[in-house]
Amino acid sequence: MIQRNHTIISSIRLLAIGIFAWVLAPIVLQAESVPKGLIGDWTLYLTSDEPAWMKVEEVDGEPVVQMRVHVQSAGPHKITKFENGRITFDMKIKRELGGGGAQTKVNTVTVGLKNGKLDGVITGEWDDEKYNRITFTGKKYPPMPAKPDLSKVRFGQPKTLFNGKDLTGWEIDNPEKKNGWRAEDGMLVNVTPKTDFGSTGSYGNIQTEENFEDFWLHIEFLIEANRNSGVYLRGMYEAQVVDRDSRMQGLQGVGAIFSRIAPSVNAGRLPGEWQTYDLTLVDRHVTVVLNGFTVIDNQPIDGPTGGAINTDPTMPGPIHLQGDHTSVKYRDIYLAPVIKD
Repeated sequence: MIQRNHTIISSIRLLAIGIFAWVLAPIVLQAESVPKGLIGDWTLYLTSDEPAWMKVEEVDGEPVVQMRVHVQSAGPHKITKFENGRITFDMKIKRELGGGGAQTKVNTVTVGLKNGKLDGVITGEWDDEKYNRITFTGKKYPPMPAKPDLSKVRFGQPKTLFNGKDLTGWEIDNPEKKNGWRAEDGMLVNVTPKTDFGSTGSYGNIQTEENFEDFWLHIEFLIEANRNSGVYLRGMYEAQVVDRDSRMQGLQGVGAIFSRIAPSVNAGRLPGEWQTYDLTLVDRHVTVVLNGFTVIDNQPIDGPTGGAINTDPTMPGPIHLQGDHTSVKYRDIYLAPVIKD
C-alpha cells in the first residue's frame, strides 16, 4: 500500500512538472507574411506630385523594400516595424531649395494595403510644410514581358528630333530653372558653370515635347573630362554620358543603364571626342550600342533609374537630357518608333 501511494505521488509530481514547464515555455508565434498583393514593383502617386517608385519583396519570410522619390538611393531600406500587414522604414529624400541648393532629410514611410489598394504615408520635418506629410497610392507594374525577338520587330521611318537650328520640339523640364540650352552650329549645347556631378542644380534638363513608346534612338554626344550628363529613354531609364576615363565606371559608367545594367566592356572614347549611342527599347528590354560596340544586349530593365521623371513602364515618355549636372553637347538626334501590329 505504501509503495502504491509512493507511485501515485511520483506520477502527480511528474504531471505537475510537465504542466509547469508547458506554462513557462515560450509561445512561438508564426511570422507574419508579407501580403501577396503588396509584393511587386509600383509606380507611386504622391500628393506632392514627385515621381516615385517602390519595389516590395519577401526574402526568407521578411519584407525587403526599395523606394526612391525622384533622386537619392533606392535602398533597400531597413525595416523598423512590420505589423498588421503594414511596413515601416526610414529613407532619405533629397529635394532642391530655392537658388539651386538642395537638402537631404530622413523621412519615415509606412505602407500597406487598404481595401485592396496601396496606401502609404511619408512623414518628415521640412521647411516647406507640403513635404511634412505626404500620402500616396500606386499602380503595380505588369509582369516583365518575355525577351523580344528584335529580328521580328518593325521600326517606322526615323524622325529627326533636333533640327540643328533652334529648340523647336524641346522644352525645359522645370521652367523655374535657368536655361543653359541653345542650338549652335548644328549642335544642342548645354552651358552651365556647374562642374560637380550632383543630381541637383539651378540649371534645367531638357526634353522632347513629344512622348514615345518603344523605339530605336540614335544620339551623339561630346563630354569633356570630369563632366556628366545622361540620356533618359521615356524619361525613365538613363543611359550614362561620361568619357571612358571618368571616375564613374561599371554600373555608373559610359554605356551603362545607370545603376541598373553595366556595359559588358568600356567602349567609351577620350574626353572631348564625339561618341555615338544607338539605344533600342522594346518591351522593357534595352540594347545599347556605344561607338559601334554592343555593350548591353536586349536585357530587361528592373525599375526606373535615379532622376527619372516617369516611373510607369506602361506609359510613353519623352527623351530627356540632363543639363543640371555639367556642360555637354549633343547632335544628330533621331528616333524610329516601333510599329505595333
